[in-house]
Amino acid sequence: MIPERDTTNMPKSKKSVSKKDSTPSENENGVQKPETSSKKQEDHEDKTSLEVHPPAVDDQIASGSNDDVGKANEVSKLSIAHEIVVNQDFAVEKSNLPEESLESKFVETMYNAFWDHLKDQLSQTPPDFSCALELIKNIKQILMSLLLPRQNRLRNEIEEALDLDLLRQETEHGALDVPHLSNYILNLMALMCAPVRDEAVQELENIKDPVQLLRGIFQVLGLMKMDMVNYTIKNIRPYLQEHSVQYERAKFQELLDKQPDLLDCTTKWMTRAARELITSLSSVSSAPSTSSGTISSFPTPKPDPDPPSLTTVLYQGYLNLVLRDHGNDEFPETLLMDKARLQTMRSKLRHLTILASVLLVARSFSCGVLFNSPEFVDKLKCITKALTEEFSSKPEESMLSVSEQVSEEIHQGLQDTGLTALSSENRASLVGQLRNIAKKENCIRTIIEQRIHLFLKCCLIRGMQESLLDFPGGLLFIEPELAELGWKFVNLMHHNQHVFSPYYAEILKNIISPPNDEENEEKPIK
Repeated sequence: MIPERDTTNMPKSKKSVSKKDSTPSENENGVQKPETSSKKQEDHEDKTSLEVHPPAVDDQIASGSNDDVGKANEVSKLSIAHEIVVNQDFAVEKSNLPEESLESKFVETMYNAFWDHLKDQLSQTPPDFSCALELIKNIKQILMSLLLPRQNRLRNEIEEALDLDLLRQETEHGALDVPHLSNYILNLMALMCAPVRDEAVQELENIKDPVQLLRGIFQVLGLMKMDMVNYTIKNIRPYLQEHSVQYERAKFQELLDKQPDLLDCTTKWMTRAARELITSLSSVSSAPSTSSGTISSFPTPKPDPDPPSLTTVLYQGYLNLVLRDHGNDEFPETLLMDKARLQTMRSKLRHLTILASVLLVARSFSCGVLFNSPEFVDKLKCITKALTEEFSSKPEESMLSVSEQVSEEIHQGLQDTGLTALSSENRASLVGQLRNIAKKENCIRTIIEQRIHLFLKCCLIRGMQESLLDFPGGLLFIEPELAELGWKFVNLMHHNQHVFSPYYAEILKNIISPPNDEENEEKPIK
């Protein structure tokens, strides 16, 4: 069922120029396909191509064999559907080139050169309208692409008003009326654009220079195309969410049929998680028994623990991906599309660990009074976040800056509230404890890490709602940030579990009781 439309960014439903009904709808647009590599690197690229970012709207398929292009198409379809489902904020961006990149500068240079050339043509006597006609042809195509299939009356009207053969004849006789055409196009744009673009279209009406006007029309039309694509994405999301599990599984199976070793890294990832769980269970079951407070020299042997369940193994594996730095270890293929997302989560968790550690230390030196003020806590959080942006590469320098700034804020805050300011010894102790947070073995940092790990584990096992009701102590000051990250992590992992559970179950069965194979490098887990 399609949700209620958002009238802020959706195209407007208005009358056409001929006063006939015209309503918006979904619009099919091409998507950029990931480039394929040479045959020598084909196997590697087939896996790494699953690791993608939101695609551009332009349809650009790199040159390659039919098989290469076919695989790229399948990966592209899979990644786009996955991105729309798991990323509620996914939308086509205005540009996919960094503003300061060499590519963007080259494009801008060529872009400006074209408009300079158009200006020169229109300044001639008589004017040369060849480039202007090509622009009008492109404008016509864009306007047509924004129409519904049933909007035949408006389509016929545009065909008649922007008849290229007729316009070409007018140019040959020097009778092309550019201002009239521009006004007609602007009227169409005003009727067809989303409300958020009304102001941009109105600004175009004040431009008198024909070259600048055509340039502005193209810019706004580009935004209108983007609006239509994003409106379409928003409306197909409920359908994709309903069928995403079956769709993603089917597409992945197609890739697996073409490359049988596509689950190798997934198998290694699950094997490590299963071994960690069994080692943990074994250490608990083999712990020495005690009697009357005395450790027995001959502990009673206990039976081997039962093999861990599939859900337990997956949860352990998921936590490993977001809590540990795997270095150059390969990601499981079933999670490659979310690799960048998981890496971002891991980075945020590290920063939240540092932030919570700083606040916990700071609170102990403020007698708890200052931390009763949400404004004061938010101020310390903003300071710490800003000064720890480069913590990963410069931990000591970052914590030195944090310790100086935070200690000054606490000292001044105590004075402002009429309390006893920090003594020189207490201030030195505060600075020292804050600077020690830079060390991985710092006890406060370790405690915070353990509590964050426990919270995420509880979120997976018990659900977010129940976990938030029993929020770990010491993390209350980062509850909003941690809860938001927890929601994203749990939703992403549960979606992954639903999509790939048949593959995971088969892998775990082979890990626990692998088939007899002398070449099998993995030993069965007992």
